[in-house]
Amino acid sequence: MHISAKADYAVRALVELAAHAEQPLTCEGIASAQEIPFRFLKSVFRQLRQAGLVRSQRGCEGGYWLGRDAERITLAEIMVAVDGDFMTLRGERLDALDYPGAAGTLPDVWRAVEAAADAVLGRITLAQLLRGGGLDALPLVRDGVAGRRAADPVVSA
Repeated sequence: MHISAKADYAVRALVELAAHAEQPLTCEGIASAQEIPFRFLKSVFRQLRQAGLVRSQRGCEGGYWLGRDAERITLAEIMVAVDGDFMTLRGERLDALDYPGAAGTLPDVWRAVEAAADAVLGRITLAQLLRGGGLDALPLVRDGVAGRRAADPVVSA
C-alpha cells in the first residue's frame, strides 16, 4: 500500500494545527515546524480548505485553523481529501473489480485490505494522535499486525 507524500504532509500539518488550536498558524510556520516543503504544503492546504478540514483568514492576524474539532477529523478523511478515493487499483475503484478464472478471488483480497486500512485510519483522529493514545485500542495495531512486514509469515493458531 502506498501512502502519498501529500497525505503524509496533510496529516502532519493538521496535527500541528490541532496542537496549537488556540491561535492561527501560518503555512510557513507549519512547513518549518514539520519540515515540509512550503510550496507543496500550500497546494495541500488548498485541498484541505475545500474539504472543510481547515479554515483560513488573510491579513496580519490571519493564518489557518482546523475546520472543526480534532476529535471529529480522522486520518482516512484527510487522506481522501488530498488523494481522492481511499484505495484504487490502476486508478479504478475496488468495488467493481472483477477478474476471470483462477484469479477470481483476488479482488476480494484487495477489498479486504481496503476495509482493514479504513478500519484503522477511519478510527484514528487528530486528537488521538496528539494524546499519543488510542492506537493500542485498535486490534490490528495492538496485536502487532500493523507493524508486521509483508515478508513476515502469518501464523494461525
